[in-house]
Amino acid sequence: MSRVYNFSAGPAVLPEEVLKEAAAEMLDYKGCGMSVMEMSHRSSVFQEIIETAEADIRDLMQIPDNYKVLFLQGGASQQFAMIPMNLMKNKVADYIVTGQWAKKAAKEAEKYGEVHVVASSEDKTFSYIPDCSDLEISEDADYVYICENNTIYGTKFKELPDTKGKTLVADVSSCFLSEPVDVSKYGVIYGGVQKNVGPAGVVIAIIREDLITDDVLDGTPTMLKYKTHADAGSLYNTPPAYGIYICGKVFKWLKKQGGLEAIKERNEKKAKILYDYLDESKLFKGTVVPKDRSLMNVPFITGNKELDVKFVKEAKEAGFENLKGHRSVGGMRASIYNAMPVEGVEKLVEFMKAFEKENL
Repeated sequence: MSRVYNFSAGPAVLPEEVLKEAAAEMLDYKGCGMSVMEMSHRSSVFQEIIETAEADIRDLMQIPDNYKVLFLQGGASQQFAMIPMNLMKNKVADYIVTGQWAKKAAKEAEKYGEVHVVASSEDKTFSYIPDCSDLEISEDADYVYICENNTIYGTKFKELPDTKGKTLVADVSSCFLSEPVDVSKYGVIYGGVQKNVGPAGVVIAIIREDLITDDVLDGTPTMLKYKTHADAGSLYNTPPAYGIYICGKVFKWLKKQGGLEAIKERNEKKAKILYDYLDESKLFKGTVVPKDRSLMNVPFITGNKELDVKFVKEAKEAGFENLKGHRSVGGMRASIYNAMPVEGVEKLVEFMKAFEKENL
């Protein structure tokens, strides 16, 4: 069985080097006689794993000292509730809705306070990022929320919104560690790791310390308080230990590639290969306004649903997996995360050219 080119939006492709290392350590991690899957999260061996992982992500992202790094569970979707529970002091928040996940986050926040949608791109099926340079931010807003890269629709904020001094909260699940980022511009920056960083089951939340307090909404469960996890070094309860271990390996792999500047260059190269072809193709076309295109998720269509189905089927037979688009958009979507090699995108474009020739 040879490995396929996996274009899944998540859980997604991981670096082969990381998978091979994990396989070699599966039965015996560094001579301790057991797998990371089996060891106590209170052991000194696991303590070293989680501390090293935190040190490496801090180094990669140049995270300031006044930010905590939390390894959590519950998916990005649980953050939709944790954020208002922990931050909604005035019970008011502003949301910029650029896709289904931001829309779901806003709906969840409505359970805890007043939510204002200050910008949206729903009018054109979320195919663009609205101008956020001069928004009417609520005077008493506790925070402004964005989903920075939209996995389903293939859009990306190239510039952060002007929040008029309000705390910025960002879901970066599908662009996590794909490029350098200035963490100091955010109050909370978080993401599920299953798209670009590790296996499903871990959420990494990077939170400015002044936002981590006991002053949370009445009735907030202990497990949903950021302070609970910050005070316990992400070990209040049994964490997703094996997932954190794999994330740690991915952090090491990224450092070996040259860090986030180098990985951004590679991601830009991969995306250019695919977008350039889509722009010249007579059969396929991208669905996103060019200036707002994501480097990570590339949706495209033929304009003919039957032909889309045929393409996905034949692509799968040729070793290109998970190219079917999200049900809300249709067509196709290629997710080309950090671990997707350049040759994977080149081979996909070769296949698309051949398909175009046969079907035009």
